[in-house]
Amino acid sequence: MDDALTSSRSKPGIIRSFPLLALALLAYNVALQMGHDFRLPPAQPLWQATLISGAQWSAGWNEVMIIGGLMLLFIELLKSTRTTYHSTLEHILSMLVFVTFIVEFLVVAGAGTNVFLLLGLMSLIDVMGGYAISIAVARKDLNIG
Repeated sequence: MDDALTSSRSKPGIIRSFPLLALALLAYNVALQMGHDFRLPPAQPLWQATLISGAQWSAGWNEVMIIGGLMLLFIELLKSTRTTYHSTLEHILSMLVFVTFIVEFLVVAGAGTNVFLLLGLMSLIDVMGGYAISIAVARKDLNIG
């Protein structure tokens, strides 16, 4: 019983291969459809604080999108450190997400913002880093000097 449970957990499926930065792409598009304009500073920031220096710091949805994208990128890079049968599928899907970022940035007016550009660059880093890390891990696994 334990062997069957362990083997089913060790086989990552399409869900584990899903590129998490696609969630950032989806969240951005949903926010656009709901009327959020990423070009404008927020009328009412989500957070405001006075720093020790006396400077006023505030954060709005734009910053939340960027912070969320960075967190997803970190998780994606961690996922790249494992070598599995589904690694190739994961790389292909990440590349499709990156191509979607490029096309949408060039074609959709609402995606022509710095926030979207930064999310797209995170997707590029995911693709390039994913391949580089996977190659390095595979080389180490095979003891190729």
